[in-house]
Amino acid sequence: MAHTISSRKRVRQNQAHNARNRWRKRRIQSAVKAFDDLIGHHGSYSDAEKAFRDASAVLDRVAGKGSIHRNKAARKKSRMAKKLATLKQG
Repeated sequence: MAHTISSRKRVRQNQAHNARNRWRKRRIQSAVKAFDDLIGHHGSYSDAEKAFRDASAVLDRVAGKGSIHRNKAARKKSRMAKKLATLKQG
């Protein structure tokens, strides 16, 4: 248990930051899953493209806040773009 005032405050701040980061990561998971569902169930290309744009925007915002690394966001977007391209060709 924290004893000093500053360490108690730090515990409170850490709890708030952890909750915020978990919320942001859940947003990423749901956006990417929505995209994957459209790709996996052979949804229309336009719907998948819209889901890709939405997921990319979420990834960029979360990476900008520092909840995930910007390279991880770029890697996820790249992999989604690759899937979208295969849907367009096939």
